[in-house]
Amino acid sequence: MKKYSILILLLVNLCYISNLRSEDTLIPKDSIRMSYIGDEVVIEAFKSNKNLSQLPISATLVSEQDLRERNITNIKEINAFVPNLFIPDYGSKMTSPAYIRGIGSRINAPSVGLYVDGVPYFDRSTFDIDMNDIERVEILRGPQGTIYGRNTMGGIINVYTKSPYKYKETNLHLGTGNYDRYELAASHYGNINNTLGYSLVGSVLHTGGYFTNQYTGKKADPMDAATGRMRLSWKIMPQLYMHLTSAYEYSDQGGYPYGIYNPDNNTVKDVNYNEPSSFRRNMSTNGLNVEYTTDKFKLGSMTSFQFYDGKQLIDQDFTAEDLYFVKFYQLQRMYSEEINIKSITKSNYQWQFGAFGFYQDYSTNYNIDYRTTGMQTLQNANTPTKGAAFYHQSIFNNLLTKGLSLTLGLRYDWEEARMHTIINNHMPDNTVKQTLDAREKDSYSQWTPKAALQYSFENDNIVYFSATKGFKSGGFNTTAVNEADRPFKSETSWSYELGSKANFFDKFLQTEVSLFYINWKDQQLSQLQTQGYYIRNAGKSVSKGFEATAQINALDNLNFQLTYGYTHATFKEYIYNVKDKIDYSGNFLPMVPRNTFSVAANYSINVKTDFLQKIILNTQYTGLGTIYWNDTNTASQPFYGIVNARTSFLMNKVSLDLWAKNIGGKDYVSYYFTSMGSTFAQAGKPFTFGVDLRLKF
Repeated sequence: MKKYSILILLLVNLCYISNLRSEDTLIPKDSIRMSYIGDEVVIEAFKSNKNLSQLPISATLVSEQDLRERNITNIKEINAFVPNLFIPDYGSKMTSPAYIRGIGSRINAPSVGLYVDGVPYFDRSTFDIDMNDIERVEILRGPQGTIYGRNTMGGIINVYTKSPYKYKETNLHLGTGNYDRYELAASHYGNINNTLGYSLVGSVLHTGGYFTNQYTGKKADPMDAATGRMRLSWKIMPQLYMHLTSAYEYSDQGGYPYGIYNPDNNTVKDVNYNEPSSFRRNMSTNGLNVEYTTDKFKLGSMTSFQFYDGKQLIDQDFTAEDLYFVKFYQLQRMYSEEINIKSITKSNYQWQFGAFGFYQDYSTNYNIDYRTTGMQTLQNANTPTKGAAFYHQSIFNNLLTKGLSLTLGLRYDWEEARMHTIINNHMPDNTVKQTLDAREKDSYSQWTPKAALQYSFENDNIVYFSATKGFKSGGFNTTAVNEADRPFKSETSWSYELGSKANFFDKFLQTEVSLFYINWKDQQLSQLQTQGYYIRNAGKSVSKGFEATAQINALDNLNFQLTYGYTHATFKEYIYNVKDKIDYSGNFLPMVPRNTFSVAANYSINVKTDFLQKIILNTQYTGLGTIYWNDTNTASQPFYGIVNARTSFLMNKVSLDLWAKNIGGKDYVSYYFTSMGSTFAQAGKPFTFGVDLRLKF
């Protein structure tokens, strides 16, 4: 019955769009509207000619105002505010697996792409970035391979920092909260005659930790972090611009506040392990963007380099016993270059061509200390990857009739992966036994087409249908001793989407509704082994569902935002073990919430005194679930909801913000895994509150 109700909702929306007139005016425009659907702030999506509200794709815009009012301080906290997006809290910045519409990756290369100011972030350990002074975040759902390419089967997250051409100001931010949270951030934006723009952003953060390790009596997860970001923009001539960005992030945190998990009542025991665990990260990201614009086309180049260095120390048994301790080191150097040329005329035919190349040098070092036997296993692995891609997209506007557009795109990707792994066992008698010295090499290639049909009404409302192929290259399991277990194949998908974007009654109501169906094969899944996980191709899977967002601008000073996503993602064909006849076909995919829901209300009070100008009240409710944690579907987190709130007092160039998260202290599980034959989980963060003071000069 549910699927028919959804279809009826979409059809009613489409019919109403076709009869709506732009001059229908009931209520004045909202003065504090949050551009959640992306129509209020007209922006060009990266490498596209239109703003998000006019693209035939399901997309969400999270503005700077959204980030502040919802107190979003890291990428993981966008959860549930965006339909069918899930980024679990792993316990540290080491990994941030992102899932959109059921597509994601737990331990290998991401299936959801991340770009910051056009610079690609390829490794999951780099995803958890600082969100200070971010102008907006765009989340595009569904495969984005035609334009964005690598690792975008599920979708893409585009983060944009502030431009010194748009902002000319100095900001100071001081914040504090319970659990010993302290934050200091400063930024300055300026330009000289609109020719040379510059910006500097810096922040430091300390959190005392949320969970106590019963063995040590200290917090298991404190963190110290620092961030610096620089941007230079130079208008060399009216048609030629150059933008240089450089960002550095450092964090040193206790991590992994895991306890024994009880699946019968979905509870987590207290953290209780003997060896303090931690994760330290150094990350430097740099990009140079050059753009040349004529009256007919825009030619752009993006050159980037990212350095990442990570060190993990972890009590691998997570108990009070002294059994296993692991030291894990990561090192990445990633280089990329992209050239893009696109038409910018307002003709009925628009086009763009592009070429992309990258080289990622990635190495890891494991030191596994078996405390009970005195043996140590040392593993060194180097897995460099390189690739190239070429793409084209054509848009035919007013095709056969006014308002009808056809988008056709095609991309070719080629990648080569190498692996060299050495594993040595250092025995208690000081002898060394080599168990593996393996080299592997393979290449992968794929054509990924896209087609979208769109009809735009005179009031800028649209309906569309799209079909897109997704692709993610294969690779190697670096810890596999048996040769047959090392390689895993590429995975591919076909995604179909029907949607509409509409504004009613002079934007009193803004809506976006979409239905999707994804069919993919050779899905890359992590399977638990004696030690750690291997990636294997799991046969076939299907994900289907829908998404709906709405913004109601009830009054000039009152608005509501609602989002809902439903994903039904199952294994269509998954034989886990042929010999033992273990078949997971029909089971739900792990790490995929069935429902994501959020509702937010914003109310502003104009005071207009000499001391205080405005008070803004913001309340949000977010919900997730059910989430199955494993392939067997024996452990799950039922649907749960969290209430957050924020009150802001605006005083000319000063603002004072009072905020609270997880009001009521809802208990839930944020992450689950199996290790050494036991199941562990991390509890969700408790009730937190704080105050922020912001000054603008």
